Amino acid sequence: MEPNHDTYGRIAIFTDDPGWHGARLKRAFAGRGFQSLYVSLTACSLNLDGGGPPILMQGFETKLPDGAFVRGIPGGSLEQVTFYLDILHGLQRLGIPVYNDARALERTVDKGMTSFLMKQAGIPTPATWVVNSREQALSIARRELEKGHQVVSKPLFGSQGEGLQRHEKPEDLERLAESNGIYYLQRFVHCGEQSHDFRVFVIHGKTVAAMRRFGLSWLNNVAQGGRCEPARLDDLLLCRLAEEAVTAVGMAYAGVDIIRDAQGRYTVIEVNSVPAWKGLQSVSEAIIADLLADDFLSLCAIEPASTRILAQ
Repeated sequence: MEPNHDTYGRIAIFTDDPGWHGARLKRAFAGRGFQSLYVSLTACSLNLDGGGPPILMQGFETKLPDGAFVRGIPGGSLEQVTFYLDILHGLQRLGIPVYNDARALERTVDKGMTSFLMKQAGIPTPATWVVNSREQALSIARRELEKGHQVVSKPLFGSQGEGLQRHEKPEDLERLAESNGIYYLQRFVHCGEQSHDFRVFVIHGKTVAAMRRFGLSWLNNVAQGGRCEPARLDDLLLCRLAEEAVTAVGMAYAGVDIIRDAQGRYTVIEVNSVPAWKGLQSVSEAIIADLLADDFLSLCAIEPASTRILAQ
């Protein structure tokens, strides 16, 4: 028998690839008396003729969800991505909690704006340039190489280390990464002989888990074959820096990538608004999906089914 939709709180999980993370979230919500459905933003639309919900979503045709958990924003043209964000903005305007919300996603889906906000907040982060001219990008990169610095070029959008290029000498600059004519360059941070960095997971302003990642190459991402080991949560400097970075960009939760240079100084490389945590969970005692579910559901007005059934 299908459960009564009026009896259960219902959550939309926005994703096109539920996988391991979607399954963990779905289980966490179910354990708290909430149904959850996977929804693709590509299948959503605005319905502004005055009849029915103003936003149409698969599985929520008659009643919009009590909350929306964002596990992914599909790629696409500027118009398409803007439309997907419009759906999230619209849900928020209707009083439906979105996690992370649309403004946080806008600030962090673009690496250039993330770097800008870090710099404005005084968060230590590598020297960074974002330009819309290949000649200007090449000029900056050559200047950095002449000063003895290596340069990393990255797609403006993207994650898990995809598309990153490291430039150690002038001939490497032919491979300069770009995003439709926009170039994001960052000074490479040396961290000693063994390539490594830190992923720190912050929820509601507090560090809940952290790991050190060791890469097979200069890239340390787990998706690129990086090896994980737990990092100490009593490293107050590391945790505080991650928490300050998340506050600076205004997110409910985030995965913060931090590197420690050869002199032992921490610097923030990236702040991820839709972070993966499979590798982190493998070395963490905290059940990250449960912590995310608890924080997110605290924003939702509806009570879990188990609470309402007991009260009847």
